[in-house]
Amino acid sequence: MNKRKIALYLFLCIVVLFFALWAVRLFSHTELDDVSPGIKCDSSLLKNSDVLWVIPDFNGSAISENKSWCEYILGLNKTLGLHGVYHTYREFAFLRNESYVYEGESMFRKCFGFSPKIFKAPQLALNSENENMLEREGYNVKGIFNQITHKVYHCNDGGRFPNWIIRIF
Repeated sequence: MNKRKIALYLFLCIVVLFFALWAVRLFSHTELDDVSPGIKCDSSLLKNSDVLWVIPDFNGSAISENKSWCEYILGLNKTLGLHGVYHTYREFAFLRNESYVYEGESMFRKCFGFSPKIFKAPQLALNSENENMLEREGYNVKGIFNQITHKVYHCNDGGRFPNWIIRIF
């Protein structure tokens, strides 16, 4: 086979894979990162997302201290997940223990009345020790594969890609 045919087949494979990923994202549920009373969030993003990734304590303000916000979020009837504890930069790239995670879980439970079952690290920075610990604690840990196969918006529109690009792709 000559180089031109190989290049054409490779190009076609890439186009097919790109289309397949687009189709998967088109029909999968949508998610919203960085949900917190301390981060301004468009109400249409909250209402149109299926999974809300909640930060339990953002900038020293625990979600459990804002009962009206907790009731509003709970009233949206969405799947809620734990998005770190304090959402500091690369928070779970550094070794954490069960009591650290329990702090966030406790604020989450005081706010919503139940413990979260899913977890996603801020900036998707999660070392293997923390991932193993979270799984031992019963969390379904989401990572880069989840981010690639779902449309994931950000309340502050500050993710790697702006929300308008995510809407398109």
